[in-house]
Amino acid sequence: MSTPIHPVTFYQAAIRHSARLDFVAPLLLRLYLAPVFWMAGWNKLNSFESTVNWIGNPDWGLGLPFPWLMAFFATATELAGAVMLALGLGVRLIVLPLMITMLVAIFTVHVDYGWLAIAEGQGLFATERTVAAVEQLSRAKELLREHGDYARLTAHGSLVMLNNGIEFAATYLVMLVSLFFTGAGRLFSLDHWVGLILSRGASAAPQPT
Repeated sequence: MSTPIHPVTFYQAAIRHSARLDFVAPLLLRLYLAPVFWMAGWNKLNSFESTVNWIGNPDWGLGLPFPWLMAFFATATELAGAVMLALGLGVRLIVLPLMITMLVAIFTVHVDYGWLAIAEGQGLFATERTVAAVEQLSRAKELLREHGDYARLTAHGSLVMLNNGIEFAATYLVMLVSLFFTGAGRLFSLDHWVGLILSRGASAAPQPT
């Protein structure tokens, strides 16, 4: 008669075996973030002059110093970051400037609008701004139903009101912090294979006597 496996023993064994798949989490984070930063950088590149003007203008923009340099830094960081994240190359290095761009975005663009990226009128993170936005959105929907082809206009998704809070930028920042501590992960990253080559080269080198 076999001895039943204790639940704690089974749990510990399962955790040990799951370590073989520890590369999955950083891989998924990298593959998620790569297109996010590529699109952000590509949009900045395609409208670079407008980006520079928005960063530097104090009336309708951010009013930050050195707007050309900051626009270049943000664009180059996001484009290079997207490629390096996808390849798993220099991940711990590239996430540092990417984290800086997220912090700048949070504290210069989004923080005044609260947490929510999309306006929702109810819940813990709703503000007077989001409640008012939902009311305005309801009125806009009424007007479209009355005077427009509402079904056609919403065929590919519901209408929403942008709140522009820190939600998305903060989420990306947390994911980048995680990648800084885990690295690119095993197997599906250039960092992994470069590290193996370097370690084998170091072990094969003659030791000083």
